[in-house]
This record gives sequence, structure tokens and C-alpha cells, in this order.
Amino acid sequence: MTVVRRLRASDVETLKAMNRLFAEAFDEPETYLPAPSDAYLERLAARDEFIALAASVDGDLAGCLVAYELIKLEQQRSEIYIYDLAVREEYRRRGVATALIEALKPIARDCGAWMIFVQADPPDAPAVALYNKLGLREEVLHFDISPAAALPARG
Repeated sequence: MTVVRRLRASDVETLKAMNRLFAEAFDEPETYLPAPSDAYLERLAARDEFIALAASVDGDLAGCLVAYELIKLEQQRSEIYIYDLAVREEYRRRGVATALIEALKPIARDCGAWMIFVQADPPDAPAVALYNKLGLREEVLHFDISPAAALPARG
């Protein structure tokens, strides 16, 4: 049975374990390791707009999700953006990812969110299949804008 719980400031060790799981699942150790300091993780997890969910199966961390509440200007509502979701390989195809998303829904409702959204890279067929099952697909372009880079000169 999958048990999902929301992490808080006192769950620093589980937040670090989530970073290790993300590093492994996405094969991006340079992005996720080493984990930020305990103080940073405590401050982050204390914020209501930060949502970290851990899914356990028989006491093992099987999967995790990180999402952010984006408070909107145009309406008195927010959206929830799923930033990272990973399931340990031996627990895949057992409903862990779906359980994480289902656990996110009441959190979204409680904060007044009208939508949960997530991005998936087309080559990641299992993620695309999961999100197709759970929601409506929308084709968009994604742009990374560096805050450090100067705009190119226009002539």
C-alpha cells in the first residue's frame, strides 16, 4: 500500500532523500546533489507555497513530488505547478505517481487553486502517458531565460 504525506520543516532528512531520488531517477546528480543546507530546506518546507510529497511503500521512499503554488493576479485563485515527480524504478507501474498526484488535489483545492499543471518532455514516454491519462494535453513552448545574461544588441 502506498502512503503519501506532505513534508514540513521538520522533515529535512526526507527532503534530502528526495533529492537523492531525483538525482537517480533523472540521472542528474549535478543538479540535485549535494542537497542544500538543513537551514535552507527547513525555510523552504515551512513555506505554504512549497509542496513536497513523499510516497512510501512498506516504509521505503518509493516516489516523491515537488510542486509550487503560483498565486495569480487576474483572478483570486492560484495554480499548482508540479516541478518534479519521480518514482524509484522498482516501484514504477504500481500507482505511486498517480497516488502522489491524487494527494496533491486536496492540497490544491484547499489553497484555492483552479488547476494543476505539469510539463513533460516528449521523449519521456511513461511520463507523457501518465499525464495523458490524468489530464488534458496542451502543446506549448518552453523558454529558459537566464537572469544573468544580457539581452543581445538590436541593430
